[in-house]
Amino acid sequence: MIEKLKQLAEKNGITLTDEQLSRFDVYLNLLSKWNRAYNLTSIRKKEEIITKHFLDSLTLVKLFETTGINVEGKEIADLGSGGGFPGVPLKIYYMDRIKLFLIEAVQKKCIFLEMLGRELGLEFTVLCQRAENINYKFDIVVSRAAGDTFDVLKWGKNLLKEGGHLIIMKGRKVEEELRPFTITIKFHGLPERKFVVIQKRSV
Repeated sequence: MIEKLKQLAEKNGITLTDEQLSRFDVYLNLLSKWNRAYNLTSIRKKEEIITKHFLDSLTLVKLFETTGINVEGKEIADLGSGGGFPGVPLKIYYMDRIKLFLIEAVQKKCIFLEMLGRELGLEFTVLCQRAENINYKFDIVVSRAAGDTFDVLKWGKNLLKEGGHLIIMKGRKVEEELRPFTITIKFHGLPERKFVVIQKRSV
């Protein structure tokens, strides 16, 4: 099953090692097991989890390359992480090259994320609170399907360091006001993906 992720990633110019694929395999099985009790995602089929969660999260790798955003040594926050997307797939890919923080307000999802880190042997920090209550600032904030876009914009910008980037992953529909900040990239095996990319600058 996980071989499909390797093949699709390669078709999109993303190379995954055996170690990374092994972690994705563990992740897939844990998500499927815990999803029944914790309702982590509405997607139940493993094949769809691979494409709609794992591969989709990894599209950020290509966005960083396309825009020249350097993630090396950066503190990255996943806003509204849920079952760990897109943050945990990014951590599996970049490993110690990034410092990951998962922001999630739902207690049972936080419990899953803490367990996931232990099972995958990954170091990341779970911030189990609402985004507006977090005082820390990050280099990059990413968000995928975490509520109203303009709420995410407001919360995300408040979490950014000066010069930091907020990246909101969107489907086909993007609000008119955000189109000047939108980058569209086509991927093999996925619908067209749009990214709203905003950099926080000093006033």
